[in-house]
Amino acid sequence: MAKVDVKDYSKDVMSAYSQARERSLEIIGLTAEKYAKEIVPVDTGRLRNSITHDVDGKEVFIGSNVEYAPHVEYGTIHQKAQPYLIPAATEHSSTYKEIIEDEFAKIK
Repeated sequence: MAKVDVKDYSKDVMSAYSQARERSLEIIGLTAEKYAKEIVPVDTGRLRNSITHDVDGKEVFIGSNVEYAPHVEYGTIHQKAQPYLIPAATEHSSTYKEIIEDEFAKIK
């Protein structure tokens, strides 16, 4: 009877998957930052310069730590909303999908 060797590559596959996911999220975060910075209203540049992203596990977040950032995004009683984060996150889904596809296509 022939001897059969079975090799388990599941750890390698999961590692490659995890790395592709992390690369995808990082690139998506940088791309979303770029889109937000292109459309954010600018007075002094403080808000635009504060826009950043954070990859946390299986999620990526874009935002700003400037105290008036929510007032610009959502508006106030006296100021019309000027969204920049929501459009950056929601209006480029085809670009984000392409980033994910490109990164996962690199898995060999």
